[in-house]
Amino acid sequence: MTDLSTRSEGDSLSRTIASLAAEHGVLVGGQWRTGSAGAFDVEDPATGRVIASVADGDATDAVAAVDAAAGSLRAWAAVPPRGRSELLSRVRELMLRDADRLAELIAAENGKSLTDARGEVGYAAEFFRWYAEEAVRPHGDYGSSPAGGTRTLVTHKPVGVAALVTPWNFPAAMATRKIAPALAAGCTVVLKPAGETPLTALAIARLMAEAGIPDGVVNVVPGTDAAAIVTAWLADPRVRKISFTGSTGVGRILLGQAADRVVNTSMELGGNAPFVVSAGADIAAAVEGAMLAKFRNGGQACTAANRFYVHADVAEEFIGRFGAAVEALLVGPAEEGSDIGPLISAKALAGVTRLVDAAVERGATIAHRAAVPESSSGHFYPPLLLTGLSADDPLLGEEIFGPVAPIVVWNDLDELLATVNDTEYGLAAYVFGELAEALRIGEALEAGMVGVNRGLVSDPSAPFGGVKQSGIGREGARAGLEEYLETQYLSVDWS
Repeated sequence: MTDLSTRSEGDSLSRTIASLAAEHGVLVGGQWRTGSAGAFDVEDPATGRVIASVADGDATDAVAAVDAAAGSLRAWAAVPPRGRSELLSRVRELMLRDADRLAELIAAENGKSLTDARGEVGYAAEFFRWYAEEAVRPHGDYGSSPAGGTRTLVTHKPVGVAALVTPWNFPAAMATRKIAPALAAGCTVVLKPAGETPLTALAIARLMAEAGIPDGVVNVVPGTDAAAIVTAWLADPRVRKISFTGSTGVGRILLGQAADRVVNTSMELGGNAPFVVSAGADIAAAVEGAMLAKFRNGGQACTAANRFYVHADVAEEFIGRFGAAVEALLVGPAEEGSDIGPLISAKALAGVTRLVDAAVERGATIAHRAAVPESSSGHFYPPLLLTGLSADDPLLGEEIFGPVAPIVVWNDLDELLATVNDTEYGLAAYVFGELAEALRIGEALEAGMVGVNRGLVSDPSAPFGGVKQSGIGREGARAGLEEYLETQYLSVDWS
């Protein structure tokens, strides 16, 4: 096993990537192998340069991964909770040991700034600590029936083999947020990382092996044909759980496939988070929260603030301060110490450009913007503020997934709430104002998570998830563990 922390600093990224042997990146039963569909390239979105060739798995590899996971399930479920806990704790230790290398890898394949990448590594590692602690906390119930004569004993069992499908925007955290509770519950897993960012998943899988996680407990199938891989898993009777993070459109398809075999599902889907600023808000704090909620990961997050509603009494001050902060952002490749990196792909860049151009054609104004590198082959888009939008502008119904902040001015609270809640999404929301008012507004918002006077809602100890078409189930907290457990009760004669 390669200890990434011992590599020299001269060319640490190249050495880290070489240590992954990504051309043998399909992990099945503890064995790293080539993909049945060949290999595919991974690019640095800041330069367009190919940084690795990764094994391209297909449905054959997907089935082999289930073979390994199913074969390891009974033995892993039988490991005492303390044993599973200690192994998860060890994974966290190794992730923190290699934090700099992991951050460098995330920045290279995802494009986010090194500051964002380092924050993600710490956040991702924390899921192993949280679920190491949850694994040893008893859960169950015991009591007598109302009619007497029996006792009811309630216990919980691992759901079984869990298929995990993760997106590209948080390649470490989205994987650990699923893997850690699944393993804590006694499940074995098959993981499909995003094709844009498979390297981080391979690095974490190697650290898990180093930590002593038994062969076959965690299996990884990177690949370009996600539909074929996931369809093979959902068609396999040994797979009893699917956990997916991604778009609402793909989530609907997977829910339909899961329904055929009544597979236990967790879905963390799209968002359209409102950011509400009331007349009583601390404007400096609101701007600080807006910068975090909007521009973390360049706006490429399902929880990103997507539409801003600012009270007329404070709109001028908020826009001025927010705009100045946006103009000060440094955009560029991670190694240049930038605040904002590129979008993930040329397709993403074209999509954000199209949305903004259309809004400007309808009358919106680019009030403030940051500069982008003048000569670059990367997928950079300038962080910017849009003003002059009406409350029903089509842009406000889109999940922008980029560094664009459209601002609407409001006066009437009832009208605001009706407008804000008029969406199929309900993942995250943000409210800044005097505390009592902010809490009242927050409770009135149709969202699974609300940041009140703060621009961040994610925490391993909190139940992450949405309402309406933003998802089913929760990740994090105790609820995240329960997603991988089935309830069983025994009715005991007591006559």
